[in-house]
Amino acid sequence: MTALELALNNWPAWALWGLIASVGMATLMEGAQLGGISRMSLPFLFGTFVTDDRRRAIIAGYVAYLLGGWIFAFLYALILGSFAGLGLWSLTGVGLLTGLAHGAFLITVFMSTLPYVHPRVASDYGGMNDLGLVEPPGAFGLNYGRATPIITVAAQTLYGIVLGLGYGLAIAS
Repeated sequence: MTALELALNNWPAWALWGLIASVGMATLMEGAQLGGISRMSLPFLFGTFVTDDRRRAIIAGYVAYLLGGWIFAFLYALILGSFAGLGLWSLTGVGLLTGLAHGAFLITVFMSTLPYVHPRVASDYGGMNDLGLVEPPGAFGLNYGRATPIITVAAQTLYGIVLGLGYGLAIAS
């Protein structure tokens, strides 16, 4: 069975564990923000894609964040399905490594390109005409706090571990 067939046949497993992993990831990241460890809120950043109303942005952002979590859960299911014969703990390790790579991509590529694709994030080079916009994340998201890259990679890694373990339970042989 291919990884795609496996993912389509086991969609309830990756949908459930994708939701659980997304909640865990959001809890870690938002908890870090609420605790003053990081100023970054991915749900807020996602929400400001669609509205400049800060109160609506956070709600829209959480909806987008959970939908994105399911999209990534499907992608992770395809990756994990490629290693289905390895067993549960190996699949958990694959999830961990996938989450680690996902987090590294997020803080290096996504954060650096965000000001150029997001309509409300100021650029590092914008000057005075960008004053009313969301602060740019800067290199590795460091404008949002020195712990932001660590928290972000840890949260993505947690997502991968939870999905690797949960979806792994459904597909491990």
